[in-house]
Parts: sequence; C-alpha cells; structure tokens
Amino acid sequence: MVILIGYMGSGKSTVGKLIAAKTGKAYLDLDTLIEKDAGLSIAEIFSAHGEIWFRKKEMEVLSKTLNDNPDIVLALGGGTPCFGNNMEEILSHSDKVFYLKASVETLTARLANEKEQRPMISHLGEEELDDFVRKHLFERNFFYLRSPHVIGVDQRSPEDIAQQITEILN
Repeated sequence: MVILIGYMGSGKSTVGKLIAAKTGKAYLDLDTLIEKDAGLSIAEIFSAHGEIWFRKKEMEVLSKTLNDNPDIVLALGGGTPCFGNNMEEILSHSDKVFYLKASVETLTARLANEKEQRPMISHLGEEELDDFVRKHLFERNFFYLRSPHVIGVDQRSPEDIAQQITEILN
C-alpha cells in the first residue's frame, strides 16, 4: 500500500494516479471515497455539517479503506494525518508513506488557482491565503514529517515525482 500525504495543492492526486499507472495498483482518493459514502461533495459536507462531522467521517472512511484495500495507491486529504489517531493508523498499515513537501510559495501559487473547489480557502484573499497556508503547514508539519519518505515537489513535474517514488518502491 502506497499512501500519499501532504498539504492541499501538493500534488497527491496527480502523482497518485501516475504511480498507480506505473505500478498497476488501483488508485483511490480519500476525499472521493468520503463523498461517495456521505452522498455529498466535500463542500456540501462542510456547509451542511461542519468540519468536525467531516473529520469523523474521514476517520471512519480512512480506517475502512486501509483495512479493506491492501494493494492500492491512496491519496489522503491534507488534514487527514493530523486528526485523531489517523497518522498512527496510517503508519501501522504501510511503511510506504510519502509526504509530498511543497513550500508555502508553491502551495499558495497553486491554491490561488483552485480556491473555488476548496471549501476551506474559497473565501480567502491572496495575502490571507499565504498566511493560512503558513499557519497550517506549521501546525501540520509534526504529522507530515512522521512519514518514512519526504519528497520535495517544488519546481518538479508530477511525472518526475512519480518516477522517484516508483524507484523507491522497487
């Protein structure tokens, strides 16, 4: 099982699909699985139920996915490793956990173009977005850096990153 973690916008979904194609493993995205389970989009979940309800649902779907799918490439949500005992559960299921590490500048630039699809940042201006990313990275680094593998992604193509991870897997 290959698990990709990192902040939103770090490339987990894009890189995960490439790794799955290279390795022949199934690709799963935790947010997509949560949406399917809840029958709502992530934005609708946040709007209707709030973040705490979302995090509980996320924990439930993560546990089920880890237990039921031993041979997959799984991209997690940016906050997934940081809540409850999620990181412990992730690490107990795989030593092939990769933190896609991007700088604040890279993340802010990428996320500025994707704000409408991301409920946690859709309301933020440019300077607020930079501050938001800085604060979250500071809070989340403790969890992210527990990954056995840290992969820098700044100024690299998804194909290059996927190739590096695939080489580590072999």
